[in-house]
Amino acid sequence: MLSVPTLWIVFVVNFLALGLVWAYVMRSYPNLDASRYWAAAAFCVALGAGVGLFRIYIPPLIPLMLGGMLLIAGTSLAAMGVERFYGRPASWRTNIVIVALSFLGLAYFAAIEPSTSMRIFVYSIAQSVPMALPLGLIFSRANGNRNPGARLSGSVAVLIIAVNLMRGVMSLFDIGGPASMIHFNSFQAALILVLLFLAMTWNFGFLLMAIDRLRGEVANLALSDDLTGVANRRHLLQRLTDECVVSQRSGEPFSLLAIDLDNFKAINDSFGHGAGDECLRQMTRAVQSCLRPADLLARSGGDEFCVVLPATTLREGAMMARRALEACREQLTAENGAPITIAISIGVAQWTPYIGQYSERLIAAADHALYAAKNDGKDRYAVYQPPTAPLPDRIELRRTA
Repeated sequence: MLSVPTLWIVFVVNFLALGLVWAYVMRSYPNLDASRYWAAAAFCVALGAGVGLFRIYIPPLIPLMLGGMLLIAGTSLAAMGVERFYGRPASWRTNIVIVALSFLGLAYFAAIEPSTSMRIFVYSIAQSVPMALPLGLIFSRANGNRNPGARLSGSVAVLIIAVNLMRGVMSLFDIGGPASMIHFNSFQAALILVLLFLAMTWNFGFLLMAIDRLRGEVANLALSDDLTGVANRRHLLQRLTDECVVSQRSGEPFSLLAIDLDNFKAINDSFGHGAGDECLRQMTRAVQSCLRPADLLARSGGDEFCVVLPATTLREGAMMARRALEACREQLTAENGAPITIAISIGVAQWTPYIGQYSERLIAAADHALYAAKNDGKDRYAVYQPPTAPLPDRIELRRTA
């Protein structure tokens, strides 16, 4: 038979270590709000188990009640951490009610109607309810199915709930023998060891969730532009390569817009680089307002941008360019009281079988159209007319204001 102090020491050591790990994560990644809850949960459980050790030195009622409440509160904090991980507000009111009702139940069966079996039953239910609350978030298609850590923590939470319910029922029917405040019977001791293992695995699931989230953020940073928030050149080239492969297989064309902010150097020279940066941001917002969900706006460098338009013909691409021009013309920013108008030039090109999988050919065609638009007076677009034969030395362009 395993003694209560031995089990509680194991709880203290393991969850204290987990708390230190989460404290490090919280300090290193302050934007991961869930880590604060998970760190607090681990320390709360460690403290609750430590308080429970005093039941062998002083009258057990106080350490029993306080330790139990801390353990239940730790479970509630961990569940709220899952809610914060998915951007939901922490359900403080609900969990406070759970802890309060648990306290009343434990107090009743400790002081008024003493019953170790009923206390174990109440405690098992109180531990299970907070774990069940965020399962919908974890197993939703938009969340857990894309995160291995979420699947792990959700599956383990279900197992913990099942073991807790089994433990509560076994205590009611004295299966394996009665339990005391100092010693558990063999069945209860075995179930507690299982719960300890599952609780540690539950927390490791949280760590995997955090790692997957941080890895995704790093990947997004590697494929996005710091200034404007749109895709960067690397992302653009990847997407263009994919679209070329798809079009080469299906024969369905797509279009590319090459965009340049007019008079960008003059804006920087006259108003400063801060004003130029703001113009770039406003221009990207204006262009994005015209795009479809599947379209990709990317900054290819400096004041140059590209828009990938899947399943779009040259004529449809020209219509999109016209809308982008009109959206930018409506933008106006001011620097030191002086108005700055935002104008762009756009080159439109369409994928053809000649381009095949060589995305640089499509970029070159869109760039030639862009240069034609700028040479023709700026604040307009030009459409590249693809030849039916391989590209000649001289590229023909149709200019459109």
